[in-house]
Amino acid sequence: MITILSIETATKNCSVSLSVTGEVIACKEIAEENFSHAEKLHVFIEELLKENNKTLKDLSAIAISQGPGSYTGLRIGVSSVKGLCYGLSIPLIALDTLEILARQIKVDQGYIVPMLDARRMEVFSVLFDKDYVRQGDIEAIVIDENSFSKHADSTLHLIGDGAMKCQEVLSGDNFVYYPEVTYPSAREMGEMAYQKYLKEDFVDVAYFEPFYLKDFVLIQKKK
Repeated sequence: MITILSIETATKNCSVSLSVTGEVIACKEIAEENFSHAEKLHVFIEELLKENNKTLKDLSAIAISQGPGSYTGLRIGVSSVKGLCYGLSIPLIALDTLEILARQIKVDQGYIVPMLDARRMEVFSVLFDKDYVRQGDIEAIVIDENSFSKHADSTLHLIGDGAMKCQEVLSGDNFVYYPEVTYPSAREMGEMAYQKYLKEDFVDVAYFEPFYLKDFVLIQKKK
C-alpha cells in the first residue's frame, strides 16, 4: 500500500492531501491573501495524518508542487518536504505546478491553458493537450491581444488566477474561461505522484530546488 503526502504551496492556496495507491483519501487547504503557509502547512499535515489514522512513518513518499509560482510559497513548501524526506529517509517527488492546475478540468478538444498570476499583465503559462501532455516550454508571458494568435483556430481553455485578468484582452470566440478554477490544489496530485512513484522518478533531496522561472527581486520601499 503506497501512501503519499502531497503538498501544494506555489500560490495563495496552502493545500495538503493524503493518497493511498493513487487515490486521494483526504485534503486540507485554505487560500488567503496574506500567505498563511508558514502557519498552516504543518498544522494541516498533522491533522490530516491524525484524522486518517496515519503517522509520518506510514508515508512511502512525499510529493511537492515544484513551481513556477510564489517565491515565498515555494520556499516554504520545498524546505518543509526536504526536511521531512531527509528525516524519514523516504523519496521526494516533484510535480509541475501548471500540470496540477491543468488537471482540474477535462476537455474533449483544444488546449488547456493554465495561467498563474505573475503581477501586472504577466502570467506563468504553457499549453497542455486534452491528455495533459505539455506543449512546449513553461514561460513568463506578458499578455496582449496577440497572445496565442498562432492557436486562433483552436479552442483554448483558460484557467487559474492569471486567466481572470486576461478576459478583456483575450476575448475571441476560441477562448473559454473557468472562473471557478483559481489555484492548483493537492487534490490533483495523488495519481500524478503515484505514477512517478511506480517509475521511481524521484529527485535528490539534498540538491532539489524549486522551479522559480524568474529570479527573485527584492524591492525596497522608498523612504
